[in-house]
Amino acid sequence: MQKPGLPEGTRDFGPEQARKRAWIFDTIRSVFVKFGFQPLETPAMENLSTLTGKYGDEGDQLLFKILNNGDYLKDVDPETLTAKNSAKLLPAIAKRGLRYDLTVPFARFVVMNRHALTFPFKRYQIQPVWRADRPQRGRYREFFQCDADVIGSDSLLYEAELTQIYDEAFAKLGIPVVIKMNNRKILYGIAEAAGIADRFMDMTVAIDKLDKIGTDGVRQELAGRGIPETGINTILNILAEPSLQALRPLFANSETGLKGIEELERVFRFLEKTTLTNEVRFDVTLARGLSYYTGCIFEVSAIGVKMGSIGGGGRYADLTGVFGMPGMSGVGISFGADRIYDVLDSLEKFPATVAETVRVLFVAFDDNTHEFAFECVSRVRAAGIAAELYPEPGKLKKQFEYAAKRNVPFVAIVGETEMQTGNLSVKNQESGEQQNMPVDALIRLLEK
Repeated sequence: MQKPGLPEGTRDFGPEQARKRAWIFDTIRSVFVKFGFQPLETPAMENLSTLTGKYGDEGDQLLFKILNNGDYLKDVDPETLTAKNSAKLLPAIAKRGLRYDLTVPFARFVVMNRHALTFPFKRYQIQPVWRADRPQRGRYREFFQCDADVIGSDSLLYEAELTQIYDEAFAKLGIPVVIKMNNRKILYGIAEAAGIADRFMDMTVAIDKLDKIGTDGVRQELAGRGIPETGINTILNILAEPSLQALRPLFANSETGLKGIEELERVFRFLEKTTLTNEVRFDVTLARGLSYYTGCIFEVSAIGVKMGSIGGGGRYADLTGVFGMPGMSGVGISFGADRIYDVLDSLEKFPATVAETVRVLFVAFDDNTHEFAFECVSRVRAAGIAAELYPEPGKLKKQFEYAAKRNVPFVAIVGETEMQTGNLSVKNQESGEQQNMPVDALIRLLEK
């Protein structure tokens, strides 16, 4: 007999975990809706032509490819097959792939539905994505993202709004965070100051690994990518600067770098006019590895837990351009739901009510009282309250043990006396208090 198992980097979620995840999704969704975002869903798989080339070389390598239907080797050139050249073989055997993120599918949707949408278009999306990454704590091959994007406007108001969304959502989730911001134009200014503007992407990929490999590791990474020692020194010196003001004289010859500073200053002016719960700060070392970002970028880290980023995003000037719709600027953020779950679990921050499956369990002594209990539980459910009736009447000990294991806060006991008087014996499982009341009074109690 084959032993069952899961693909590496994936997880099952039992009832308790699924309820906690639903609470996370509902909490984040409520903030999205509050800020005027509309729901969207896209297919799990996209054409590989849609996905390839949007995430940089490293991202392309992490795409899950789906083999063509049927005999996928039927039309492959024998020489290509014999050569075992994956790059040449791939177009012949796989035309589709699992989505890597929700942003590129969103851009594809916008282009395909441009005439039906009102711009600026604000959408949120809560769905799984897949990456062929090496699994480790906080990093999975299948995981959920909760995205909010605005497309069709250059206004920096939206960068400020998305920061507010991060701040409010994490406050509701009970996770203290730091929201870090930078601008890809500032990073380009660093590349210009270092005389390596033509190696901009190489530089950002290396900087993006700073928190994982440290300054010495970044130095080696930059050198390995062919950046000269003088350029490396300039880059690392600038990355040590703590403030936007300190960067201005360094970008005297970089119009793009100065533009990035101005954009961030504008966003911070917006944010000064509101009250935030969490710290929002400029971080010149923030790079974000995805190649489509062109303006402000975000990253969120939890305080008090060793975990990678639990949120990130940024401005993209022309993501729809690759699909034939140029000049459509957008900006978006993403919540890493699986890492958020792990953080909440580590901090023991899930509300106790999340563990509740039903508010009341009805228990009965015999067949007659069991039928009356069925009538009662139906009335409670009709009032919109989650309730359950134990399937077999009889020994109360067994029924109460079931209630305890299911974390049911109230138990309604139905015996001969309760059936005749209509007054149920209701026990509060937490306090141990027991009182008699009719079904209508029980409903009022549970509604509180």
